[in-house]
Amino acid sequence: MEKAVVAALMVVAAVAALLPAAMAGVVDFCVADLAAAPTPAGYPCKKEAALTVDDFVFSGLSKAANTTNIIKAAVTPAFDAQFPAVNGLGISLARLDLAPGGVIPLHVHPNGNEVLVVTQGAIAAGFVSSSNAVYYKTLHKGDVMVFPQGLLHFQINAGGRSAVALVSFSSPNPGLQITSIALFGSSFPSSLVSGTTFLSPAEVKRLKAVLGGTN
Repeated sequence: MEKAVVAALMVVAAVAALLPAAMAGVVDFCVADLAAAPTPAGYPCKKEAALTVDDFVFSGLSKAANTTNIIKAAVTPAFDAQFPAVNGLGISLARLDLAPGGVIPLHVHPNGNEVLVVTQGAIAAGFVSSSNAVYYKTLHKGDVMVFPQGLLHFQINAGGRSAVALVSFSSPNPGLQITSIALFGSSFPSSLVSGTTFLSPAEVKRLKAVLGGTN
């Protein structure tokens, strides 16, 4: 009997943990309550009585972001933490701004697929499959490209003026890991980075100095 009770409680706990992500399937929406702690399945729902139309509107993608940085680019996210209405819906958005020479370095989104639409300028974009096949093309205004979940991909300004793209994801929080930052902007020991990338120790240290890494 005790084992049955424990098993039942475990099932209830598991279902409860999944509720925020699955909520959109049983209720109309689950606007994130950002005052509560997020769970692996998303944020708990904000009480419907406290909602207004503004909870379903996000204006953060209307303005260009500051691209005065080392990559000459910026990403403005509309993930669940910035746009609580996408919580539980399996979607999110972002805006990419790339100044001339700007680049979004090789990176992955472990939690979602990506669709990119160029709205201004020209962007060279591509991804590398798990079999190391490379797919890339220069995109222009109105062109659309997909980047499958978990695959290395990039975007580079391919024109002489600023480029802009809007991207959507199949997750309210697609996650992000930038390869160069993971290697050279972290505490990953230089000797191990050198040994695993075939770069010289001097080059590894140079890149760590540029990207703020240690060790």
